[in-house]
Amino acid sequence: MSKIANKPIRIVEGVEVKIESGRVVTRGVKGELFFNLPRLIDVRVEGDGLVVLRKNNTKTAKSLQGTTSRVLENNIRGVNEGWSKTLELIGTGYRARLDGKTLVMAIGFSHPVKIEPEEGIVFEVSDTKIKVSGVDRGFVGAIAAKIRKVRPPDPYKGKGIRYEGESIKTKPGKTVGATGAAGGAS
Repeated sequence: MSKIANKPIRIVEGVEVKIESGRVVTRGVKGELFFNLPRLIDVRVEGDGLVVLRKNNTKTAKSLQGTTSRVLENNIRGVNEGWSKTLELIGTGYRARLDGKTLVMAIGFSHPVKIEPEEGIVFEVSDTKIKVSGVDRGFVGAIAAKIRKVRPPDPYKGKGIRYEGESIKTKPGKTVGATGAAGGAS
């Protein structure tokens, strides 16, 4: 059994956590997040930390205790520091720009691809890099995945949109047989 969920979650200075009617509200410098508690889990504020408790010892309650603990820790960090993911555009002529708040990408299609930011998401663009920022870790990851899905990396040349630091294992191209392109007819 994991003992991480039994450790109290430290509430950082400048972050306010309230537990009201089955949900945890986290407020900080960057914004506000809500988390609805599962019915098998109870959360208490003790000193400068949060304690996540389970109401019984079933397998489901144990797994929900760990999940709830990590989600609340991510919410505290998100409203204090924020979360971000960086994407790279790899390919000749691939570039991105902002048109107001809208992300506009030229990635090899006959038309530019436009993506509107959803509430709580901010795009920052330098020529071939896109930074997706926000307070909710899961939401930032989902938006970054949505952008990557527009033009995933090609397995042969490696061109496309990838996460910063992501390595793509490229496949070798097709080879021509020993008889040449004619197929061996002589």
